[in-house]
Amino acid sequence: MEKKSIDRTAIIPSTVSISLDGDLIKVKGLKGEIERRFAFKNVSLNLSENKIVIKSKKNSRKFKKIVNSFYSHIKNMILGVQNPYIYKLKVCSGHFPMKVTQDKDNVIISNFLGEKIPRKATILQGVLVKLDSDIITLTGADKEATAQSAANIEIATKITKRDRRVFQDGIFKI
Repeated sequence: MEKKSIDRTAIIPSTVSISLDGDLIKVKGLKGEIERRFAFKNVSLNLSENKIVIKSKKNSRKFKKIVNSFYSHIKNMILGVQNPYIYKLKVCSGHFPMKVTQDKDNVIISNFLGEKIPRKATILQGVLVKLDSDIITLTGADKEATAQSAANIEIATKITKRDRRVFQDGIFKI
């Protein structure tokens, strides 16, 4: 007997409130607020008292992957508003002393390998940056925005046209 639909249920903790408006989900918790749009044909979201049900009308591998992806994103949103995601990066400068500063929604890396023009890394909305002497700490409720901001900083210090074994300067995840 074959199952005609795929469904997955995410339990909502009592400290988190979720509102559903069409395909837009807003998650509010003690540590932040996230909103995200989940739209895919033949996949629906239903909100009950303390759970959210992701249901697909079709039964195929493709729709199972979509339902599971939606479930994972919603669970990450719920976890993020309870305990923010934290990424730590270390500034490693062997040849030239780097200066890392923050300017609104950018992290500016000056004197990287002795370059005159500073490099910039974009920090996405909702991510807080804390600069210590050689440690950069990124904190945010949205896992994807926090991780992408950390990746933007790492990519900004990517070394090209030089030997990576000699020039090991950069900003790396701890």
